[in-house]
Amino acid sequence: MKGISLAAAILAAVSGFSFSDNASAADHFVTIGTGGQTGVYYVAGQSICRFVNRGADTHHIKCNAPASGGGVANVNGLRSGEYNFGIMQSDHQYKALNGAAPFHNQEAMKDIRAVFSLQSEVFTVLARKDASITSFEALKGKRVNIGNPGSGQRDTFEEIMKAKSWNHDVFSLVSDLKPAEQASAMSDNNIDAMSYFVGHPNGAIQEASTTTDAVLVPVTGPEIDALLKEKTYFTKAVIPGGMYRGNPEDTQSIGGKAVLSTTAETDPELVYQLVKSVFDNLDRFKRLHPAFKDLNEAEMIDAGLTAPLHDGAVRYYKERGWI
Repeated sequence: MKGISLAAAILAAVSGFSFSDNASAADHFVTIGTGGQTGVYYVAGQSICRFVNRGADTHHIKCNAPASGGGVANVNGLRSGEYNFGIMQSDHQYKALNGAAPFHNQEAMKDIRAVFSLQSEVFTVLARKDASITSFEALKGKRVNIGNPGSGQRDTFEEIMKAKSWNHDVFSLVSDLKPAEQASAMSDNNIDAMSYFVGHPNGAIQEASTTTDAVLVPVTGPEIDALLKEKTYFTKAVIPGGMYRGNPEDTQSIGGKAVLSTTAETDPELVYQLVKSVFDNLDRFKRLHPAFKDLNEAEMIDAGLTAPLHDGAVRYYKERGWI
Protein backbone atom coordinates (compact mmCIF):
# COMPACT_ATOMS: atom_id res chain seq x y z
CA MET A 1 0.00 0.00 0.00
CA LYS A 2 1.49 3.24 -1.13
CA GLY A 3 0.20 5.29 1.84
CA ILE A 4 1.50 2.82 4.39
CA SER A 5 4.89 2.56 2.69
CA LEU A 6 5.34 6.32 2.78
CA ALA A 7 4.26 6.56 6.40
CA ALA A 8 6.49 3.64 7.40
CA ALA A 9 9.50 5.21 5.72
CA ILE A 10 8.99 8.47 7.57
CA LEU A 11 8.42 6.63 10.85
CA ALA A 12 11.73 4.84 10.39
CA ALA A 13 13.45 8.16 9.72
CA VAL A 14 12.28 9.77 12.96
CA SER A 15 12.46 6.83 15.34
CA GLY A 16 16.20 6.68 15.83
CA PHE A 17 16.11 8.07 19.36
CA SER A 18 15.20 6.03 22.42
CA PHE A 19 13.09 7.13 25.36
CA SER A 20 15.44 5.40 27.80
CA ASP A 21 16.08 5.90 31.48
CA ASN A 22 19.42 7.44 30.49
CA ALA A 23 17.78 10.39 28.74
CA SER A 24 19.00 13.77 29.88
CA ALA A 25 17.01 15.28 32.71
CA ALA A 26 16.74 18.38 30.51
CA ASP A 27 14.98 16.48 27.71
CA HIS A 28 11.36 17.33 26.98
CA PHE A 29 9.16 14.80 25.22
CA VAL A 30 6.22 15.99 23.11
CA THR A 31 3.53 13.89 21.48
CA ILE A 32 1.50 14.86 18.41
CA GLY A 33 -1.88 13.23 17.80
CA THR A 34 -2.18 12.38 14.09
CA GLY A 35 -4.59 9.97 12.34
CA GLY A 36 -4.64 6.61 10.60
CA GLN A 37 -1.44 5.38 8.97
CA THR A 38 -2.81 5.70 5.44
CA GLY A 39 -3.71 9.37 5.93
CA VAL A 40 -1.87 12.64 5.51
CA TYR A 41 -2.24 13.54 9.22
CA TYR A 42 0.06 10.68 10.13
CA VAL A 43 2.65 11.73 7.56
CA ALA A 44 2.38 15.35 8.73
CA GLY A 45 2.98 14.44 12.37
CA GLN A 46 5.90 12.19 11.50
CA SER A 47 7.36 14.92 9.27
CA ILE A 48 7.12 17.56 12.00
CA CYS A 49 8.84 15.21 14.44
CA ARG A 50 11.54 14.46 11.89
CA PHE A 51 12.72 18.07 11.94
CA VAL A 52 12.19 18.60 15.67
CA ASN A 53 14.30 15.54 16.45
CA ARG A 54 17.13 16.70 14.20
CA GLY A 55 17.71 19.59 16.61
CA ALA A 56 17.28 17.58 19.82
CA ASP A 57 20.95 17.97 20.81
CA THR A 58 20.44 21.73 20.87
CA HIS A 59 16.93 22.28 22.24
CA HIS A 60 16.55 18.95 24.11
CA ILE A 61 13.06 18.31 22.73
CA LYS A 62 12.17 14.88 21.41
CA CYS A 63 9.02 14.34 19.41
CA ASN A 64 6.72 11.37 18.90
CA ALA A 65 3.70 11.22 16.55
CA PRO A 66 1.69 8.00 16.95
CA ALA A 67 -1.32 7.04 14.86
CA SER A 68 -4.61 8.09 16.42
CA GLY A 69 -8.36 8.05 15.83
CA GLY A 70 -8.23 11.37 13.97
CA GLY A 71 -9.19 15.00 14.51
CA VAL A 72 -11.97 14.63 17.10
CA ALA A 73 -9.87 12.15 19.06
CA ASN A 74 -6.95 14.58 18.92
CA VAL A 75 -9.06 17.38 20.42
CA ASN A 76 -9.98 15.06 23.26
CA GLY A 77 -6.33 14.03 23.59
CA LEU A 78 -5.32 17.68 24.00
CA ARG A 79 -8.05 18.15 26.57
CA SER A 80 -6.94 15.13 28.61
CA GLY A 81 -3.22 15.84 28.32
CA GLU A 82 -2.52 12.67 26.32
CA TYR A 83 -1.16 14.83 23.48
CA ASN A 84 0.81 18.08 23.55
CA PHE A 85 -0.20 18.84 19.96
CA GLY A 86 -2.90 17.50 17.68
CA ILE A 87 -3.67 17.71 13.96
CA MET A 88 -7.32 18.34 13.14
CA GLN A 89 -9.68 19.92 10.65
CA SER A 90 -10.05 23.68 11.00
CA ASP A 91 -13.74 23.21 11.81
CA HIS A 92 -12.90 20.95 14.76
CA GLN A 93 -10.57 23.58 16.16
CA TYR A 94 -13.47 26.05 15.92
CA LYS A 95 -15.99 23.62 17.42
CA ALA A 96 -13.69 22.76 20.34
CA LEU A 97 -13.08 26.46 21.08
CA ASN A 98 -16.80 27.21 21.08
CA GLY A 99 -18.16 24.00 22.60
CA ALA A 100 -20.13 23.08 19.47
CA ALA A 101 -21.04 19.52 18.42
CA PRO A 102 -19.41 17.02 18.63
CA PHE A 103 -17.95 18.71 21.75
CA HIS A 104 -21.24 20.16 23.02
CA ASN A 105 -21.36 17.84 26.03
CA GLN A 106 -18.07 19.25 27.32
CA GLU A 107 -17.01 22.73 28.38
CA ALA A 108 -15.92 25.02 25.58
CA MET A 109 -12.16 24.55 25.19
CA LYS A 110 -11.22 28.20 25.50
CA ASP A 111 -7.54 27.34 25.93
CA ILE A 112 -7.12 25.62 22.54
CA ARG A 113 -4.50 27.42 20.46
CA ALA A 114 -3.51 27.34 16.81
CA VAL A 115 0.10 26.73 15.78
CA PHE A 116 -0.07 26.68 11.97
CA SER A 117 -2.19 25.24 9.19
CA LEU A 118 -1.14 22.51 6.81
CA GLN A 119 -2.62 21.06 3.64
CA SER A 120 -6.04 21.73 2.20
CA GLU A 121 -8.46 18.85 2.75
CA VAL A 122 -11.49 17.68 0.83
CA PHE A 123 -14.45 15.63 2.02
CA THR A 124 -14.12 12.68 -0.32
CA VAL A 125 -16.62 9.97 -1.24
CA LEU A 126 -15.45 7.09 -3.43
CA ALA A 127 -17.93 4.47 -4.68
CA ARG A 128 -17.74 1.20 -6.54
CA LYS A 129 -18.65 1.84 -10.17
CA ASP A 130 -21.04 -1.12 -10.20
CA ALA A 131 -23.03 0.47 -7.34
CA SER A 132 -24.24 3.20 -9.75
CA ILE A 133 -23.66 6.03 -7.29
CA THR A 134 -23.28 9.26 -9.25
CA SER A 135 -24.35 11.76 -6.57
CA PHE A 136 -24.40 12.03 -2.79
CA GLU A 137 -28.18 11.57 -2.92
CA ALA A 138 -27.63 8.19 -4.59
CA LEU A 139 -25.94 6.86 -1.43
CA LYS A 140 -29.44 6.13 -0.11
CA GLY A 141 -30.00 2.40 0.16
CA LYS A 142 -26.29 1.61 -0.19
CA ARG A 143 -23.61 0.12 2.08
CA VAL A 144 -21.58 3.12 3.23
CA ASN A 145 -18.58 3.57 5.51
CA ILE A 146 -19.09 6.86 7.34
CA GLY A 147 -15.84 6.56 9.33
CA ASN A 148 -14.67 5.53 12.76
CA PRO A 149 -15.93 7.42 15.83
CA GLY A 150 -13.53 10.27 16.61
CA SER A 151 -12.60 10.88 12.98
CA GLY A 152 -13.12 14.05 11.00
CA GLN A 153 -14.73 12.17 8.15
CA ARG A 154 -17.47 10.78 10.41
CA ASP A 155 -18.20 14.16 12.00
CA THR A 156 -18.40 15.83 8.59
CA PHE A 157 -20.49 13.00 7.15
CA GLU A 158 -22.96 13.33 10.00
CA GLU A 159 -23.04 17.11 9.59
CA ILE A 160 -24.00 16.64 5.94
CA MET A 161 -26.61 14.04 6.92
CA LYS A 162 -28.12 16.52 9.38
CA ALA A 163 -28.26 19.17 6.64
CA LYS A 164 -30.12 16.67 4.44
CA SER A 165 -32.42 15.51 7.31
CA TRP A 166 -31.07 11.96 7.00
CA ASN A 167 -30.39 9.37 9.66
CA HIS A 168 -28.54 6.07 9.42
CA ASP A 169 -31.70 4.29 8.31
CA VAL A 170 -31.37 5.76 4.79
CA PHE A 171 -28.48 3.34 4.15
CA SER A 172 -28.74 -0.44 3.83
CA LEU A 173 -25.57 -0.74 5.91
CA VAL A 174 -23.55 1.77 7.93
CA SER A 175 -19.97 0.81 8.82
CA ASP A 176 -17.45 2.60 10.99
CA LEU A 177 -14.21 1.29 9.51
CA LYS A 178 -10.93 3.09 10.10
CA PRO A 179 -9.23 4.69 7.09
CA ALA A 180 -6.75 1.83 6.67
CA GLU A 181 -9.61 -0.69 6.43
CA GLN A 182 -11.73 1.02 3.80
CA ALA A 183 -9.90 0.15 0.58
CA SER A 184 -9.87 -3.59 1.22
CA ALA A 185 -13.53 -3.53 2.27
CA MET A 186 -14.43 -1.90 -1.02
CA SER A 187 -12.23 -4.27 -2.99
CA ASP A 188 -13.88 -7.26 -1.25
CA ASN A 189 -17.33 -5.82 -2.09
CA ASN A 190 -18.25 -5.43 1.58
CA ILE A 191 -19.16 -1.76 1.12
CA ASP A 192 -20.41 0.26 -1.83
CA ALA A 193 -18.84 3.57 -0.82
CA MET A 194 -16.14 4.93 1.47
CA SER A 195 -15.56 8.43 2.81
CA TYR A 196 -12.50 10.40 3.87
CA PHE A 197 -11.76 14.01 4.85
CA VAL A 198 -8.22 14.17 3.59
CA GLY A 199 -5.53 15.90 1.56
CA HIS A 200 -4.86 14.65 -1.94
CA PRO A 201 -3.31 12.55 -3.35
CA ASN A 202 -4.06 9.96 -0.71
CA GLY A 203 -2.78 6.40 -0.44
CA ALA A 204 -6.06 4.80 0.63
CA ILE A 205 -7.98 6.43 -2.25
CA GLN A 206 -5.22 5.40 -4.66
CA GLU A 207 -5.36 1.80 -3.43
CA ALA A 208 -9.15 1.59 -3.63
CA SER A 209 -9.34 3.11 -7.11
CA THR A 210 -6.51 0.88 -8.35
CA THR A 211 -7.90 -2.43 -7.06
CA THR A 212 -11.54 -1.64 -7.86
CA ASP A 213 -13.36 0.21 -10.62
CA ALA A 214 -14.40 3.21 -8.54
CA VAL A 215 -15.70 6.73 -9.04
CA LEU A 216 -15.42 9.89 -6.97
CA VAL A 217 -18.85 11.17 -5.95
CA PRO A 218 -19.59 14.91 -6.08
CA VAL A 219 -20.84 16.44 -2.82
CA THR A 220 -23.08 19.20 -4.16
CA GLY A 221 -26.68 20.39 -4.15
CA PRO A 222 -28.94 22.93 -2.44
CA GLU A 223 -28.47 21.42 1.04
CA ILE A 224 -24.69 21.59 0.62
CA ASP A 225 -24.93 25.23 -0.51
CA ALA A 226 -26.98 26.00 2.60
CA LEU A 227 -24.44 24.18 4.78
CA LEU A 228 -21.58 26.22 3.30
CA LYS A 229 -23.48 29.44 3.95
CA GLU A 230 -24.17 28.51 7.57
CA LYS A 231 -20.88 26.82 8.45
CA THR A 232 -18.23 29.22 7.22
CA TYR A 233 -15.39 26.96 8.34
CA PHE A 234 -16.22 24.83 5.28
CA THR A 235 -15.41 26.01 1.76
CA LYS A 236 -16.06 24.71 -1.73
CA ALA A 237 -13.28 22.32 -2.78
CA VAL A 238 -12.24 20.31 -5.82
CA ILE A 239 -10.44 17.01 -6.30
CA PRO A 240 -8.49 17.49 -9.55
CA GLY A 241 -9.28 15.18 -12.43
CA GLY A 242 -6.69 12.59 -13.40
CA MET A 243 -5.39 12.12 -9.87
CA TYR A 244 -6.95 8.67 -9.49
CA ARG A 245 -7.55 5.87 -11.99
CA GLY A 246 -10.92 6.07 -13.71
CA ASN A 247 -11.60 9.66 -12.62
CA PRO A 248 -10.47 12.01 -15.40
CA GLU A 249 -12.77 14.92 -14.47
CA ASP A 250 -12.68 17.33 -11.52
CA THR A 251 -14.95 16.36 -8.61
CA GLN A 252 -16.73 19.09 -6.62
CA SER A 253 -17.03 18.80 -2.84
CA ILE A 254 -16.46 20.75 0.37
CA GLY A 255 -13.28 21.12 2.37
CA GLY A 256 -11.13 23.04 4.79
CA LYS A 257 -7.63 23.15 6.21
CA ALA A 258 -5.73 20.74 8.41
CA VAL A 259 -4.33 22.61 11.41
CA LEU A 260 -1.81 21.86 14.13
CA SER A 261 -3.24 22.81 17.52
CA THR A 262 -2.10 22.84 21.12
CA THR A 263 -3.28 24.44 24.37
CA ALA A 264 -2.37 27.69 26.09
CA GLU A 265 -0.69 25.66 28.86
CA THR A 266 1.97 24.24 26.51
CA ASP A 267 5.39 25.76 27.25
CA PRO A 268 5.95 28.64 24.77
CA GLU A 269 9.56 27.49 24.29
CA LEU A 270 8.38 24.05 23.15
CA VAL A 271 5.98 25.61 20.66
CA TYR A 272 8.61 28.08 19.45
CA GLN A 273 11.18 25.34 18.81
CA LEU A 274 8.66 23.12 17.02
CA VAL A 275 7.54 25.98 14.78
CA LYS A 276 11.13 26.97 14.10
CA SER A 277 12.04 23.38 13.22
CA VAL A 278 9.31 23.27 10.56
CA PHE A 279 9.63 26.72 9.02
CA ASP A 280 13.43 26.70 8.98
CA ASN A 281 13.13 23.52 6.89
CA LEU A 282 9.92 24.23 4.99
CA ASP A 283 11.30 23.45 1.52
CA ARG A 284 12.41 20.01 2.71
CA PHE A 285 9.14 19.52 4.62
CA LYS A 286 7.14 20.15 1.44
CA ARG A 287 8.92 17.30 -0.32
CA LEU A 288 7.76 14.69 2.20
CA HIS A 289 4.25 14.31 0.75
CA PRO A 290 2.59 15.55 -2.46
CA ALA A 291 -0.19 17.18 -0.39
CA PHE A 292 2.42 19.55 1.10
CA LYS A 293 3.83 20.85 -2.18
CA ASP A 294 1.74 24.07 -2.25
CA LEU A 295 2.31 25.06 1.38
CA ASN A 296 3.51 28.62 1.89
CA GLU A 297 4.27 30.67 4.99
CA ALA A 298 1.60 33.34 4.44
CA GLU A 299 -1.25 30.81 4.34
CA MET A 300 0.14 28.57 7.07
CA ILE A 301 0.06 31.35 9.67
CA ASP A 302 -3.40 32.60 8.69
CA ALA A 303 -5.69 30.30 6.67
CA GLY A 304 -7.83 27.94 8.72
CA LEU A 305 -6.67 29.23 12.10
CA THR A 306 -10.03 29.30 13.87
CA ALA A 307 -8.47 29.68 17.34
CA PRO A 308 -5.96 32.24 18.70
CA LEU A 309 -2.30 31.64 17.89
CA HIS A 310 -0.14 30.25 20.70
CA ASP A 311 2.34 32.76 22.16
CA GLY A 312 5.28 30.54 21.21
CA ALA A 313 4.19 30.56 17.57
CA VAL A 314 3.63 34.32 17.64
CA ARG A 315 7.19 34.81 18.90
CA TYR A 316 8.66 33.00 15.88
CA TYR A 317 6.36 34.69 13.34
CA LYS A 318 7.28 38.12 14.74
CA GLU A 319 10.97 37.27 14.54
CA ARG A 320 10.50 36.49 10.87
CA GLY A 321 8.56 39.72 10.32
CA TRP A 322 5.43 37.88 9.21
CA ILE A 323 3.08 39.44 11.75
